[in-house]
Amino acid sequence: MEKTVSKAILNAKTYINGMWMDGEGELVEVVSPVNGEIIGNYRNSSIEQVNLAIKSAKEAQKEWANVPLLDKLDLLKKAEELGRTKYGEEMARYITLEMGKTITEAREEVYELGISNFEHAIGEVQRFRGSTLPSTFERTNNKRIHITHAPIGVVSVITPWNFPVSLSAELIPYALAVGNTVVFKPSEITPFSTELLIRLFDEAGFPPGVVNLVQGKGDVGNRIVTHEDVRGVCFTGSAAVGEKIAQAAGLKRTLLELGGNGPQIVMEDANLEEAVEAAINGCFYNAGQVCTAAERILVHESIHDEFVDLLVERTKKVRLGNPLEDGTEMGPLSGQPVVDKMNEHIKDAVNKGAKVVYGGNHSGLYYEPTILVNANQSMLLGKEETFGPIAPIIKFKTREEAVEIANDTPYGLTSSVFTSGLADAWYMADNLEHGTVHINESTNYWDFLAPFGGMKNSGNGRILSQWVFQHLTEVKQITFDPTKAKRK
Repeated sequence: MEKTVSKAILNAKTYINGMWMDGEGELVEVVSPVNGEIIGNYRNSSIEQVNLAIKSAKEAQKEWANVPLLDKLDLLKKAEELGRTKYGEEMARYITLEMGKTITEAREEVYELGISNFEHAIGEVQRFRGSTLPSTFERTNNKRIHITHAPIGVVSVITPWNFPVSLSAELIPYALAVGNTVVFKPSEITPFSTELLIRLFDEAGFPPGVVNLVQGKGDVGNRIVTHEDVRGVCFTGSAAVGEKIAQAAGLKRTLLELGGNGPQIVMEDANLEEAVEAAINGCFYNAGQVCTAAERILVHESIHDEFVDLLVERTKKVRLGNPLEDGTEMGPLSGQPVVDKMNEHIKDAVNKGAKVVYGGNHSGLYYEPTILVNANQSMLLGKEETFGPIAPIIKFKTREEAVEIANDTPYGLTSSVFTSGLADAWYMADNLEHGTVHINESTNYWDFLAPFGGMKNSGNGRILSQWVFQHLTEVKQITFDPTKAKRK
């Protein structure tokens, strides 16, 4: 691999009340998965700094809520422009250096999935409406019941390393657009790309305290969840951590986007070429490190062998290598824990009767795209989220069996069905216990106008479009009766 991945040692900062500063906590070195070199460092924020960030956000929120909507939107437009013209390419490169996704995927994250959220937040908040209701408790036309939305107040945002910019941008601009202020803690793995994201707000001219950035691990995260002045908590990450946050948050408003174990179901009448391409995207995009990944491929027994042959041939063409090169299709995994989980799940599956028909090997963090047959639900990969480049093939006989297998997991985020039959498509859509069911589309598909979120242990609430505002605001009822006013 290319030895030099960064020309200079990077240094990430803490950002509180409009001021950039070093953290006061432990010094952390960031090692790139691309080749194992140190690319930079930062100091964790101290708890005192976290408290100051929350205090600053609380003090700024009242004034920020009263800023005219069009003025808020002008600031978001400036931030978006800075992202597209000044920081976008640098942000993408930092993502690749920090967590290993290909530069092509990183650019897609920054421009298509990340910065575009500013534009969507601007549009959606202008269409976020209240309502006026008649009185139905009294027989009168004098009363009018006005339903509006008020900002929550201080919102904490905690995001993971696999999509450090886009998952943060799916929350922060929307929270600001409806009058909240934000205290943001990114993953400790991706401090540099997320610092650049916050620089967009700083340079655009957002008032001090409206957006704050703190760095750190669990202690910092716990503080911005439990602090009495934090009114809402947005978390994207694992189900295990999400459950702890839900317990710690108590009565605070929470929006939790957690893990998945998404099935891709291939019926006997499916377009196999399209199903294979969807599996390539679903299993190997971002090296499988996606909550919406196709973690299990369920294939009808009548087409099983043909599908596997086609998938193996297509997988052979996936180029694994240096993620900074434009032609690379899959880079390294983000770290050793992901490699260890891949190894554990493959070993468990083989011990229980599965067979590796392609891949299964790795050199350091560079893991081959891997295909297994004879997989079943007794295996770890059948119930848990592997979060790596793996395609376990599970054979089924009937659509009822396919649904039973697909639902046999604690998760319920996304699912995918390939079929040419409308009846089967509707049956699957009605019976799959997943927040999203895609028909003839990859599990890794999403749309900015659609609600994104999961059932069961995949979280609560929905993000994107109008849906996210439901979790970032309080519904307020205002009743008017003008006939009872004093007459002159």
